[in-house]
Amino acid sequence: MIAIPNGLRVLVATRPVDFRKGMDGLAAVVKEHLRADPFCGAIFVFRAKRADRVKLIVWDGTGLCLFAKRLEQGTFRWPKIEDGTMRLTPSQLAALIEGLDWTRVREVEVRAPQATQ
Repeated sequence: MIAIPNGLRVLVATRPVDFRKGMDGLAAVVKEHLRADPFCGAIFVFRAKRADRVKLIVWDGTGLCLFAKRLEQGTFRWPKIEDGTMRLTPSQLAALIEGLDWTRVREVEVRAPQATQ
């Protein structure tokens, strides 16, 4: 499992992309079709036509990183196919990558315990 820091923006391209594209091709998709900066530090998530594959790109400050995964059985749960992007929380992205239903993941605010007097 990949640890994804809280507060990191995660943007899912809801339209499938050509999975022959590498990191430079996906960065071009971010810039041209999603109208975003691929070097802003956000994680950009892409799906293939077959819902069993996912690719992520992220700028880590020193270079562009590419992560890819293919499920051997089953498919990833994807949002409805339409133009644009959809935002996920880091926890939802972690569930998506694991092949789980990310729609069931909710962020819970945890408060520090109060000192008793």
